[in-house]
Amino acid sequence: MDVPPRPAIHRLYRFQWEPAQQAHVLLYPEGMVKLNQSAGEILKRCDGTHSVAEIVADLEATFNASGLTADVETFLTMAEAQNWIVWNPA
Repeated sequence: MDVPPRPAIHRLYRFQWEPAQQAHVLLYPEGMVKLNQSAGEILKRCDGTHSVAEIVADLEATFNASGLTADVETFLTMAEAQNWIVWNPA
């Protein structure tokens, strides 16, 4: 049985809450990316141990929402293109 890959923050970035910005940020040697709330909540769950389906399920439960799969997948595609995340094999 194939186990889906699991997104993780790229090792060149540090994900953290930045009180001065009142937002989650990605820090890297050349600067900082300030994330909106949705991006922060998704990336907070990208620890390399959870599949996209598990991340979506957690977000939907946390925010009492449904139908977030397409939005999360779209964001993760963009995050991968920006090299913010890598995909860990199971």
